[in-house]
Amino acid sequence: MNYFTYLVFRGFIFLFRFVPFRILFGFSDVVFYIVYYLAGYRKNVVFENLRNSFPEKSELEIEKVAKGFYHHFTDMLVESLKAFTMTEEAIIKRYKFENTSSPDGFYREGRPVICVAGHYGNWEWAGIAAGRQMLHKPVGFYKPLSNKFIDRYIQRTRVQGRSKLASITKTAETFKTDWGEPAAFYMVADQSPSSPRLAYWVNFMNQDTAALHGPEKYARIYNFPVVFASVKKIRRGYYSVDFKLLEAEPNQTKTGDITGRFMKMLENVINENPEYYLWSHRRWKLKR
Repeated sequence: MNYFTYLVFRGFIFLFRFVPFRILFGFSDVVFYIVYYLAGYRKNVVFENLRNSFPEKSELEIEKVAKGFYHHFTDMLVESLKAFTMTEEAIIKRYKFENTSSPDGFYREGRPVICVAGHYGNWEWAGIAAGRQMLHKPVGFYKPLSNKFIDRYIQRTRVQGRSKLASITKTAETFKTDWGEPAAFYMVADQSPSSPRLAYWVNFMNQDTAALHGPEKYARIYNFPVVFASVKKIRRGYYSVDFKLLEAEPNQTKTGDITGRFMKMLENVINENPEYYLWSHRRWKLKR
């Protein structure tokens, strides 16, 4: 059954190879109508998250942000599927690293870095776009799929060139690996932890929030500088990334400092254009 699912998946991806983005975004508009108006996919979660995050906004303003989120959400679905058949050059044109001076400086010093990012904009294209736009060797973390055939296919296609994928179940081993050159460990770090005991607690989007401790933990163990990947959506299918220094000497910081600064930076980005954040995630399910 797993192999049959894999074949269906590959067939679907094959069709995307020949469809240009203008048609894909037309398809996305249709999917938006289905997801928002007919299926109401996680609307209760989205509206609750938005109301709690923006208590100053009216219900009309909340609805406007929600619709913008669902439009972006369906756009990202087709962008993610299209990525399986896009060349590295094609994605670089649409996902540009505008400022890598901060991590580049550490590369010249021979120091690996940890790049932290949030579920904002399009995080799926980062692994493919990073190989030729960063001096560091990009190493991204992902959660392996139960379908081994699809999982192997994703490992072959989700990264290109010098980039590598590593399972989140082998995070400790990944940081110990000799990559032959300074690596940039890319971590999407705004998920809800599995347990309150494994969290740092911060104020994020007007709410008491459990934050992952992993990026800060490894930064302090190895004294790897931490940079924030600030993503901006230019227009449909086009993004830019600006890398901002979070901490150059993590082992000199207090527990929770780096995590708090990261969440604050992410919050500032979200406040500028909130529709591009992943509001359908049950981000605040844990309570202190």
